[in-house]
Parts: sequence; C-alpha cells; structure tokens
Amino acid sequence: MPSAVNRAWTMISRPIGEPTAENFAIVESPISEPKYGQVLIRTLYMSLGPYMRGRMRSGPSYATPMQPGDVMTGEVVARVEQSESPLFNVGDTVRAHIGWQEWAAVSAHIVKPVNPKIGPISTAVGVLGMPGMTAYFGLLAVLKPRAGDTLVVSAASGAVGTVAGQIGKINGCFVIGIAGSDEKCRYTVDELGFDAAINYKTQYVSAELARLSPTGVDAYFDNVGGPVTDAVFENLALKSRVAICGQISQYNASEPPQGPRNLSVLTRTRATVEGFLVNDFELQHEIARTRIAGWIKDGRVKYKEDVVDGFENAPEAFIGLLTGKNFGKLLVKVSE
Repeated sequence: MPSAVNRAWTMISRPIGEPTAENFAIVESPISEPKYGQVLIRTLYMSLGPYMRGRMRSGPSYATPMQPGDVMTGEVVARVEQSESPLFNVGDTVRAHIGWQEWAAVSAHIVKPVNPKIGPISTAVGVLGMPGMTAYFGLLAVLKPRAGDTLVVSAASGAVGTVAGQIGKINGCFVIGIAGSDEKCRYTVDELGFDAAINYKTQYVSAELARLSPTGVDAYFDNVGGPVTDAVFENLALKSRVAICGQISQYNASEPPQGPRNLSVLTRTRATVEGFLVNDFELQHEIARTRIAGWIKDGRVKYKEDVVDGFENAPEAFIGLLTGKNFGKLLVKVSE
C-alpha cells in the first residue's frame, strides 16, 4: 500500500449561487482495513457531473442532500487492493459510489465489476456508465423516437447529450443539438453526425429551431431547463414528447427561478412532458451497456472525455463544469 492516508474532498458549507473553492476542504484519515465481506479499493478515475450540485442543496430532491462535512458524492473507477470477499480478487477493476476520495473499504455487494474488454476503464463512468445509460433510456424508453422525427438535444456536447443525439441518428431522427460554443456545435455536427447545431450564446434559439424544423420539434431531450427550454417549447409539434433529464441552468440559482411561463404550448400541442431517473431502468442497464459498446465498436457512437489530472483539482474542475468549461465527459484522474 503506497500510503497510509486517505484523502477525501468534503463539502464544508453549502454554496450560495455558484460554488467556490471555500465550499470544499480536503480531510485526511487513515486508510481502513477491509472487514469480512468488504474490499479495499483505490480510486483511478473520479466522475464529475452536474447532479452533484443538486446534492449540495438543502431542499427536497430525489436523493438525500449532503450535509456540511460529508464527502462529496460521486462514482469512481477503482482497483481492488485488498479483498475479504469471494466476489472480487486483488487487481480487479470496479466502479463504486464512494464519492470524492482516494481509498475506501466497502461492502463487496455495492461494488460493480468493470469489463475492460468492452472499452477503456474510464468509460465505465461515462459513455458505458451512468451518462450513457441516462441517454439510452431517456431517449428510447421515454421519448420513443420514430424515424423522421425532429429531435432536439440540449447540452448536446456533454456526456449525456452526445450519446442521446447519436442514438437519435441511429433511430432515423433529424437531430438538432444546442450547445454553448461554436467549437462544441461543430463537434456535434462534424464528428458526431448531428444534422444541425445552435449556439445558444450567440443565436436566437427559437428562431433557429423554426428555420431548421418548420414543422416543429417532435422530441426534446432536456438537460438544461431555463431560457433554452422555453425556446424549444415555443417550437413543439403536435403530440410531441419532452424528457426532463437535467436542469443545469438552474443549479447555481440562489433564488428559485420563475418559469417556464409558456406552458399553454402544451395545451395547444397536446405534448407530453416526463421526468425520469436513470435508476428507473436499472434492471436493463446491462442490455443497454452491451448495445452501446457495440455501437462504439461499429463507429456509430463516438465519445469525448475531458480528463483533469490530479485529485487536488476536483473542486476547480467541478466549478467549471457548472459554467460549461468542460468539453465531453468530465473525469479526474486520481492514480494510475
């Protein structure tokens, strides 16, 4: 064991508005010895995602909010360093929800194996992990795309949006991505095969959607909420479907934002709006993982990772994520 100390990033205070470095602190503690039925794992990659900002709030949510002093929540890819369970051997690669920390002794039953044969191990918390599963089921189970549909995906260059849009193309949709820079828009069209992209920072989203899809938007995969979603609602087609995945534009709001104020659109279009959680489909995750891995192998799904080197840089990377500084699935590389 290279070190006798575990480092963990904790939330020492709740952010008001955008998180700052002062909301986080590193806490050191001895590395625990695994008990019977446990494994000791060492983090290789930490996954960072927008949902973590919601866990820092004190209000009601689909998950229990963190309390000041708690380790920041999250999933990691890790290596088994000691095993007191027949389920795993030393050297196995696994994923586990241990949060932002370098080491953890946890029950083997909450640890999931990572198969390095189907993709690089980092993808276990990216395109072949929770983001990929979210895109797969949000699109196929909630939106139920039909060939010829116009599909709009917000945060289109992010970990979820990229996969959702590409699966839309596989299913015969005309796919429009919405992203926050010309570079990200070009990537979704030139690299991922989206049919069009809109830069919400420099273009009038509603007018661009009306130009690109004059018959309206049939399916909308919503990752952002806010003004972008208001603009998409203005362009919904009759009997359209909306999947509410995330609301990243709202996560740093210090006061509850007003809106949307154009819900009368839903009466006119008879549109369906449905929220979902990736765990709603947990029993089908392995099927989805196998299909996405096959699409990657066939070249029909591509992915991009934004890897930050160094455990100490996690808060800065997370703060940047919430303002769109990342490009692709955001990971922190903790160790080799």
